[in-house]
Amino acid sequence: QLQASGGGLVQPGGSLRLSCVASVVPFRDYVMSWFRQAPGKEREFVSAINRGRSPFYADSVKGRFTISRDNAKNTVYLQMNSLKPEDTAVYYCAADRQAIVSSYFRAETYDYWGQGTQVTVSS
Repeated sequence: QLQASGGGLVQPGGSLRLSCVASVVPFRDYVMSWFRQAPGKEREFVSAINRGRSPFYADSVKGRFTISRDNAKNTVYLQMNSLKPEDTAVYYCAADRQAIVSSYFRAETYDYWGQGTQVTVSS
């Protein structure tokens, strides 16, 4: 129900924009989030955007990443700037209709997940 795209190989300091198209209905009612998982590490929260379009970010990406949503296109975006090697991971989008703010950061909150898109930051 979620299809993520936009990953790739980029040099440190570069930018990428991830997209996630969702078929959940109605899209506007869902909290949409991005998580990432690096090899050998647990899946970690990156960013969320709620029904009111309020954004939330992990401290590690604040000021560098921007989340947005286009309800007409059922799509959530993650603009990633000033990328660092430590941003290398598989990025997953997730959706949930019932999530509350205090639970946005937990992977187990979300009912729907995309397949992941690889982001590699390397020179």
